[in-house]
Amino acid sequence: MATSASTTPGKTVGRPYAVVTGASSGIGFELARLCANDGFDLMLSADRPLDSAAQDLGSTGARVDVVETDLATREGVDAVIGEVGERQVDALIANAGHGLGKGFLDQDFDDVEHVIDTNITGTLYLIHELARRMRDRGGGRILITGSIAGFMPGSFQAVYNGTKAFIDSFAEALRNELKDTGITVTCLMPGPTDTEFFERANLMDTKVGADKHKMDPAEVAAIGYRAMMDGEADVVAGIKNKLEVAMAKVTPASLLAEQHRKLAEPGTAKAEGKKTTGSKARRDGKDG
Repeated sequence: MATSASTTPGKTVGRPYAVVTGASSGIGFELARLCANDGFDLMLSADRPLDSAAQDLGSTGARVDVVETDLATREGVDAVIGEVGERQVDALIANAGHGLGKGFLDQDFDDVEHVIDTNITGTLYLIHELARRMRDRGGGRILITGSIAGFMPGSFQAVYNGTKAFIDSFAEALRNELKDTGITVTCLMPGPTDTEFFERANLMDTKVGADKHKMDPAEVAAIGYRAMMDGEADVVAGIKNKLEVAMAKVTPASLLAEQHRKLAEPGTAKAEGKKTTGSKARRDGKDG
């Protein structure tokens, strides 16, 4: 069931308008903040409450509309499109998405479908509807959140990585199709980022989920926002992630899958903790 609200009545004349999905927290919220600080009015959507985000971003002077809905459903996306109404969308930031941990055969298939429908189907439907409007008027910016996960077979995150491989590829193809229309399409490809993603995906007992050195979502958002405003095709957030992508392009898929297993298999956080403790004990002369 979608709910919608507006922080202020009426539409501010002369301000550009940005639609941001997955905007309740993390990268999406930070992207929305950058838009607000740059003079955009906002339409925020997520499957979690948006009141706090709307209040925070409204303090910048932006008009902030919100739609709390499930973007994995046709009805959820229609609710967003309905809230946009006839307004001109200058920037579409398709950031909504979520992951799913554990082995594929141990996952509930309803959860599998929800990941696919959020990350791919709902994302494409929203882009299809709003980008047509952009094409009709001859301009607009689209930022799609992909992932470096799309460059590697994701053992114990097989569905998520597969959806991001699709999105990374789709964004590049759509950009080419729209190259003469005045619309730019940019794909932001983060690596592990310090958001609620890992908790929601049931990955906190994995090495990647427990890692304390994830990127700051504000930093990732700034990289993506600059790339969108500059009209770049794609951007990988962070030097370490750039190196991982470069290595993934020349590494056999079977080896990448085994490497991913060591990061995402349930229980690897505990195994890493034992390894670290043992190494420290040896350094302190307490073992061996």
